[in-house]
This record gives sequence, C-alpha cells and structure tokens, in this order.
Amino acid sequence: MPAFEFKLLPPVDVIEFFRQKGYLIAFSWEDVWQQEHQAAFTVAKAMLFDILRDIREAVDKALAKGTTFEQFRQELAPLLLQKGWWGRADMTDPITNEVKNVQLGSTRRLKVIYDTNLRTAHSEGQWQRIQKNKDAFPYLKYDANNSEHPRLEHSAWDGLVLPVDDPFWQAHYPVKAWGCKCGVIQLDEGTIDELGLKPYKPPQEETYTYINKRTGEVQRIPKGVDPSFNYPPGGRLANLQKTLADKINRLPDDLKAAAMSKSKNQGFK
Repeated sequence: MPAFEFKLLPPVDVIEFFRQKGYLIAFSWEDVWQQEHQAAFTVAKAMLFDILRDIREAVDKALAKGTTFEQFRQELAPLLLQKGWWGRADMTDPITNEVKNVQLGSTRRLKVIYDTNLRTAHSEGQWQRIQKNKDAFPYLKYDANNSEHPRLEHSAWDGLVLPVDDPFWQAHYPVKAWGCKCGVIQLDEGTIDELGLKPYKPPQEETYTYINKRTGEVQRIPKGVDPSFNYPPGGRLANLQKTLADKINRLPDDLKAAAMSKSKNQGFK
C-alpha cells in the first residue's frame, strides 16, 4: 500500500490540530487508547523522549511543508538508526515487567506513522471546517473510492448522503481504520438537487466485541471500524486532560517526570 502523499499544503487548522497534542510514552498501541490520540502524540515502543520528539518533528515537517513519504523516510530513518531505535530489540514492558523482543523502527513502521498521523490530522481539520460551514452545507457524502482494495463495509457506504449532524458520522467519519483512504464531501442543498441525490437513512449498525488486552476493557465496536479508531471526530484537548494525566501518573517515576516536563509546552498542562 503506498504511503499518503501530499500535493498541496494543508489548511492552518490541520497543523493546529497536530501541534496542540502533548507527548505520551507508550509500550503498546493499546496503552494510548482511541480518543486519547486526539490529545497526545505517541509511537508504541518509543520509550525515550528524544526518539519520540524526533519522530514528532518529522511528522510536523511533513504536515507543514507537504513532504512526501520518501523524503520523510530519508531524513528520519538514519537519525533513528544512529540513536539505536531501529530493527528488533529486547525491551521491558513497564506494566508487566516482562522482557519482550519487539519491533522498533522499520520502513513499514515509518509508513504507518506517516500515513496515520497525516490522515488523522487532515480528517480532524476538515471536521472543524465542516462544523463551521454546516448551515450552508448541511450534508456529507461518504467517499470510498480512494483505495484499490477498500474494506467491504466502507465500500457499502460509498455515496451515502446524510446530514452533518447524523449520529452515523460520530461512529464512521473517516479515518476509521489502519490504512483507510476514505473521506467525505460536504454538500449544499443546491448540489444535492442538481446531482439528483437524496439523503438516505443511516445503515443498520452492526458491532463486534473487542477486549483491550492491556486494560481488560470490553467494548462493542461498529463493524468497519478498527478498535484504535473507535472515537468520534472533533474531540479537543480540554476533554481528555484528566484521562491523560491518569496515564502519566501510572508511568514509572523517570518516565512520568519526563512526560510532564515535555508535555507542558505542547498543549498538555
């Protein structure tokens, strides 16, 4: 799957969304859970803040300057290799104290980091614009035609037209899965009439059970949504501060002190 490539520089609100995030150290992707990603930047197994900062700065540059994945990789990979965050290594899980052989940096991981952070930042920035313009453009149309191999559930939603405030978007507004390339198009009444479109009834919700192996939390998650992406759009830092503070307080003392120090100037106070 090719990495997400930019052709134009993003709107200011996309960059603002990314830059309001704090830092959060995590051993597993299940340690920073769902909506917490709207307030914290994290990379699983990046347990040193200088590593996490290097990755974050590279993502920020990619957003602000529209750099391609290949440029992102060429600049970041040698730095991570130099600092020892590359390939496989033994690492102690801070929650279980088990020593595990884990994957650190790799080209594949850099693609996931690049794609996921850029897509989610663009998605959140677009959601802010959707909310600002919904009086004049009150509908959204689901667009699943951006992938060669779309998920079956996402393909079924292609062309679906619903009001901006329909609850469907709280659960399914993209991005909702790893590698998902779906999007939405905001429409006004005139365009709806011109194209002969009609708002649909939202599809019947189907769910599956997922258990977070790190916390034991059991959730019912909509089909077509990966567990890590099961949160509504538009969440801001103020709504998540307590949750993230609790996460930091459970870290070992050395990581806790570093997290509080590094995060206080990144929107987490």
